[in-house]
Amino acid sequence: MKFSIDRERFIQSLNDSLRAVASKTPMPILTSLKLELTYNGLKIVGSNSDISIESFIPAEEAGDEIIEVEKVGAICLNARLLSEIIRKLPKDTVSVEAQDNFQTVIKSGKSEFKINGMDADEYPRLPDIDQNNSNTMDADLLKMLIRQTVYAVSHSENRPILTGVYWQVKDENLICAATDSHRLSRKQIPFISAEAINAVIPGKSLDELNKLIGDSTEQIEICFTANQVLFKLKNILFYSRLLEGNYPDIDKLIPPDETTTIKLNTRDLLQAIDRASILAKETKTNTVKMISTNDSIEISSNTPEIGDVVEEVAIGEMDGEEIKISFNARFMIEALRTVEDDDVLIRFTGTMRPFVLSTEHDHSLIQLILPVRTV
Repeated sequence: MKFSIDRERFIQSLNDSLRAVASKTPMPILTSLKLELTYNGLKIVGSNSDISIESFIPAEEAGDEIIEVEKVGAICLNARLLSEIIRKLPKDTVSVEAQDNFQTVIKSGKSEFKINGMDADEYPRLPDIDQNNSNTMDADLLKMLIRQTVYAVSHSENRPILTGVYWQVKDENLICAATDSHRLSRKQIPFISAEAINAVIPGKSLDELNKLIGDSTEQIEICFTANQVLFKLKNILFYSRLLEGNYPDIDKLIPPDETTTIKLNTRDLLQAIDRASILAKETKTNTVKMISTNDSIEISSNTPEIGDVVEEVAIGEMDGEEIKISFNARFMIEALRTVEDDDVLIRFTGTMRPFVLSTEHDHSLIQLILPVRTV
């Protein structure tokens, strides 16, 4: 294998595929990136067995030569080492030559590196996914779905199914939901699927996908199999395994009615809770209290060893009984940060029952938080 390539494009694709490379793995070859060169261009593959990312650099784009291909072939090279070398080379063009003994020579200007590679045939094959039954989604919409749900996944392996986001197509709607058993976020959008979807995507995979999408505004193709999902961007294929098991029936978790509904300014509430959490996060449960008065709610936190804080937030509208409830401040802050409306509606069903966040104008997003018992 031998080629010369534009260094900036090489760095960009290396960084994309590098997201999938594990720092620690029982398979040493997975600390490498697989480089596969054809006359059409260069594929760079990274994998950690949970996710795999293939980025592609065309040999020619818009009439400009990006890669000068001299000899096709494939090699596996240490991912971190390769990335650091290419980033620090002095010139805009890099030449790479993999020799028969897998030793690879990298040159740029007066710099020359020789590093040992591995046989590309030993690298795990990417999942075989039929892309004929794909669905498409705008990048902005996919990023919103991820942002409004993935924060609520569990980070405990006690119930692995809860470390993922549930995707289900039902009645021409896509429902995405996440819960860690203490809170829940559910987002619903109109969506007609070319195939049935009932899957749980690991939260870590969606986090990496979100970073990979970046500022892109293009359409993204999505393909599901029984145990894999593929997200196809312009020159990137992002594969993720799916979690096995049955996801909880989220509809049963959402209270059907309420005893109190309060409308508050989203930003004012978020900032008040954020300030109260300065003291609250010194406690194990990060607890903040909310008490309603005639025309405002009182946000407070008390840590006997440190001090206390009290702040009032004006109520926009209130219907029902007065409320007095305690909750985890971080849970509330993370939920409020995903609310895009100026005002948020909070529906309460009792001091020790879950309360629900939504908005007047967007019923597609529902968030639920369990209160904290205080003495």
